[in-house]
Amino acid sequence: MKTKVVYIGAPEADATQFELRAQRDFPDMHLFASNDRARALGQVADADAVIGHHFQFDDDLLQRAKKLSWIQSLTTGTDAILKLPALRPEVIVSSTRGMHGPQMSELVFLHMLALTRDFPRMQRNQAIGQWERWPQPLLWGKTVVIVGVGAIAEALAPRCKAFGMTVYGVSSTPRVPEGFDRVYGRNELTQAAGVADYLVLIVPHSGVTENLIDAQVIAAMKPDAFLINVARGGVLDEQALMEALQEKRIAGAALDVFRQQPLPVDHPLWRQERVIVTPLVGGMSNIYLDQAYPIVRSNLQHFIAGKHDAMINVVAH
Repeated sequence: MKTKVVYIGAPEADATQFELRAQRDFPDMHLFASNDRARALGQVADADAVIGHHFQFDDDLLQRAKKLSWIQSLTTGTDAILKLPALRPEVIVSSTRGMHGPQMSELVFLHMLALTRDFPRMQRNQAIGQWERWPQPLLWGKTVVIVGVGAIAEALAPRCKAFGMTVYGVSSTPRVPEGFDRVYGRNELTQAAGVADYLVLIVPHSGVTENLIDAQVIAAMKPDAFLINVARGGVLDEQALMEALQEKRIAGAALDVFRQQPLPVDHPLWRQERVIVTPLVGGMSNIYLDQAYPIVRSNLQHFIAGKHDAMINVVAH
């Protein structure tokens, strides 16, 4: 019997493009691919596998998918899937960990450069035709502290070194990957925050990292330091950050993730001075499927062959 796979696409992972590639590589697979989630839900009852972004999965889908054996998330984060009450313990869950380094790194650099040079001020001046110049600080010679030393951090660190920056990490794992000058232990987080010109959050969200960056950590930061969060909203105490910004105890912040998403229109962060808000775009790219497909193809090959132990990025089995 053919393996049935349902693919639920998103704009950055178009279903038609996936279907063309998968049909070429797996001509005997029974594939239903669509960007229409409602149509896809009608196909999951007898599906062996479902592929999609983490936000496509909920208890309704899992309850419909009686035969489901494997979920392939098209994102690094799978915590939302793993928390679903309807997720059966025998279902394999895998991620696309390792593919987001380029786009996440580039967003961090966009944030660092825009904050450092006060680029929003330049844009405001352009809108009113005002010619104003001021000294332009450099990234060169600055210290970036990356909280969370995983695959994305390992992609970001060498890029920071290329800009002449000192790179420190904070991790619960005692290792120093290429591109890092030093890695602090998680118990040294406050000390690490104190030396940062840029405190960059890439750590996964869990019970252990809930509010990891709290009032105490923020209080340890230098008054001319910036905080950048591209991890998850739950790792940062947003109220403590707001207070530090309002009291000018740190220089500014750039945030791509929030506790409530989309960020409500009346949220004070929209209007807070020296804050850059980006709408959860860190993991996005215009070549998303090109980046994700090699991981998905490898896992499809092993899943169809029954070689589940050979599948990569498995987070639950």
